[in-house]
Amino acid sequence: MGRTTVLLLLLTLLTPGAAIRVPPAMKALSSLRWSTSFTSRGTVAKKYSIHYIEQKVNHFGFDADKTFKQRYLIADEYWKKNGGSILFYTGNEGDITWFCNNTGFMWDVAAQLKAMLVFAEHRYYGESLPFGNKSFTDSRHLDFLTSEQALADFAVLIKHLKKTIPGAKNQPVIAIGGSYGGMLAAWFRMKYPHIVVGALAASAPIWHFGNLVPCGVFMEIVTKDFKRSGPNCSETIRSSWDAINRFARTGAGLRWLSESLGLCTALTNTQDVQNLKAWISETWINLAMVDYPYESDFLQPLPAWPIKVVCQYLKNPSVSDAQLLQNIFQALNVYYNYSGQANCLNISETTTSSLGTQGWSYQACTEMVMPFCTNGINDMFEPHSWNLREFSEDCFKQWGVRPRPAWIITMYGGKNISSHTNIIFSNGELDPWSGGGVTKDITDTLVAITIPEGAHHLDLRARNAFDPTTVLLARSLEVRHMKQWIRDFYANQRKKH
Repeated sequence: MGRTTVLLLLLTLLTPGAAIRVPPAMKALSSLRWSTSFTSRGTVAKKYSIHYIEQKVNHFGFDADKTFKQRYLIADEYWKKNGGSILFYTGNEGDITWFCNNTGFMWDVAAQLKAMLVFAEHRYYGESLPFGNKSFTDSRHLDFLTSEQALADFAVLIKHLKKTIPGAKNQPVIAIGGSYGGMLAAWFRMKYPHIVVGALAASAPIWHFGNLVPCGVFMEIVTKDFKRSGPNCSETIRSSWDAINRFARTGAGLRWLSESLGLCTALTNTQDVQNLKAWISETWINLAMVDYPYESDFLQPLPAWPIKVVCQYLKNPSVSDAQLLQNIFQALNVYYNYSGQANCLNISETTTSSLGTQGWSYQACTEMVMPFCTNGINDMFEPHSWNLREFSEDCFKQWGVRPRPAWIITMYGGKNISSHTNIIFSNGELDPWSGGGVTKDITDTLVAITIPEGAHHLDLRARNAFDPTTVLLARSLEVRHMKQWIRDFYANQRKKH
């Protein structure tokens, strides 16, 4: 495995490090479920129905025989047929029920927007597998795993809902998504403005492609998060890499590392050490993404402001190598063993299994080519340059495909998007993905909302007593824009009649 492959494993960041989820057997085409999600305020029951729609495997060809069942969820408790709206979650790289349970904002605003909530699963994730359990066995089967095909699924689904649900036909639809789902929400409004009246794109790094932003910006923001959370915290992490390298020179050192870091599997060679460092790096990155102001379990069960808790163990970069790495172990334990139930640390797992890394790895090797680099000076990581040629070779070995790094910019416009309207780009300043996001207004209707104390799409999470004022303001602004889109839609309808 080359250095770039390690970086690819590290940087399947929209779905960091999870094992692919084996989908359960298909449920009945329409069944009702009570879903329970846990927040620091207690248990919140979410009531939704589960449905499936027959979708074409290839929307851009004319082979009508190849279809698959796309799963989607509907919650209509607060929906009003008179003057209501439809909030449509553009599903991203994982099981849609998991995203449904982690997008509390939509449930919180449903009543005031008189909204039906729809959560659409992205093809090749969860249960929406175009070729069933053979979907990932052949790169020919994966040809249809693209953002363009996913957007077409969403468009077909919305037309289907408007045709089959009484009262939905003449209602405005707003796209909502976070992370890759936020990118899809923005691109959906750009490509299908006749289908959705607007989009909320939360933590959507639509500019993290080509040379639109510097390749080092992501890791620099991760480093700033640790620097602001404790004295010498980022410096201690920067010192840890050489300490690991020094121990890794001997068999005795490898054994000591394995035992002192509480690893489930012993380190035996240099490749294991590379994987260990990639896993530790990914842990710091994940902490930056989910540095929420309250206890959460989005990627792992974590305390409030988890980086501050981690940094309590990382105050002195000048101690001995052994002491420094024992401190690193204590810090890693905050992320991996906050519940106190882990007997050892597994360096092949960093997040919930509801995320689908197999599919995302393929997408990152084809059109979702996001350059990342580190220099060890402006960030706390070992230096890694962005090497497209090496990245391409690793992708070819893994999937038999070559990346197209310029395609997303060609398809969706890069920074030339001022002709579009009605998109909110929200970003938290703590979120490393904000470096590739839209953080300044482009026009009066392409607006940026910045949340100074926000991590990864904090605004899409459920209302919480510990929310900072900045995220409350952000959500109120988002709702204000959405209400205006809904008013404009109905005003235009009246003009037509």
